[in-house]
Amino acid sequence: MTASASILVVDDEVDTCRNLSDILTDLGYHVDTAHDGPAALELARKKCYDVALLDLKMPGMDGLTLYRQLRQLCAETVAIVVTAYASKATAEEALAAGAWQVLPKPVDFPRLLALVEEALGQPLILIVDDDPDLCCNLWDLLRDRAYRVAVAYDEAEAARLLQNHAFRIVLIDMKLPRGDGRGVFQRVRQTNPQARTVVITGHRLEMDPVIQQVLAEGADAVCYKPFDVPALLSTLQRLTAEHAPPSQEGKNAVRD
Repeated sequence: MTASASILVVDDEVDTCRNLSDILTDLGYHVDTAHDGPAALELARKKCYDVALLDLKMPGMDGLTLYRQLRQLCAETVAIVVTAYASKATAEEALAAGAWQVLPKPVDFPRLLALVEEALGQPLILIVDDDPDLCCNLWDLLRDRAYRVAVAYDEAEAARLLQNHAFRIVLIDMKLPRGDGRGVFQRVRQTNPQARTVVITGHRLEMDPVIQQVLAEGADAVCYKPFDVPALLSTLQRLTAEHAPPSQEGKNAVRD
């Protein structure tokens, strides 16, 4: 069990929030509750949650609207929608918004707890890139393959996330408008030396000296834009499965 994980429960039914909070707290999770969307967003601005359990139908702001805003604040939060209005259409809408699972009410607690633990077991990846569209596309691609995905658009944001999360893999664009990729790489090595690192760039010739230097310093792979998606996924799968610290041997390049 991931005892240090943080969970946000949002439901306009006070008893539902209390019951879920009591059960999850007894299991060792850190749990906060909110009874509407604005209150949940206020909590999320102060703290990033690993999992959010969201009621679908709430006054003022429904669960999917709330999740879309939560995702902007903390992309790595895994959303499980809990609703008394479960249907195929509801599930499709929730999944299209980026939610991971939809559970019907009344809550099947063993099923819910199993999903929470499964969500927390998904490998955590950080994407550091200043292109919002690319980050969004990678988020969708990797979430579909059961990765939890955080996003940073510059070195400062990456540094904040690296202080608060133990990432399995960090994808680092070498050319950033604020800071640079080598600086991010060095921060990864300082804060979480067990993390695997993949450098990425669309400026192959220009950035090659920096890339070679970072590879020599311990980066695990380089992927060039536009990505060869199957090769990228294969690289991430391999790095996820490996538990030894990064080494100087066996560097891999994923090429166009």
